Amino acid sequence: MPTIEFDGREIECDEGAILRDALLVAGESPHNGASRTLNCSGHATCGTCAVGVDGPVSDMDSRERRRLSFPPHSLDSGLRLACRTEVKGDLVVEKHAGFWGQHVDDAPSERRSTNDD
Repeated sequence: MPTIEFDGREIECDEGAILRDALLVAGESPHNGASRTLNCSGHATCGTCAVGVDGPVSDMDSRERRRLSFPPHSLDSGLRLACRTEVKGDLVVEKHAGFWGQHVDDAPSERRSTNDD
């Protein structure tokens, strides 16, 4: 059973699970701030679940590639959409700042605003 390291926690899930689903089941979110509510619910149209992933995952499909080709993302960012990524083994997952999690260095910290839901 793969383990996902995310925001200081270790989360177990089934191999082949969708990363977004595994995080949500564990009470975590691949979304920042308002995008916790304002998102596409896993349809790969908004891009707000973009995360950095280190470990074995599924290949990027055409839908994910298409969404990550539009701003504020880019295909060379190294990010993945949690809603399109299957867990294939142990992972380290990082959510960056910014509404879309798009590597905004000077953004106010909105990552762990769990009490404002």
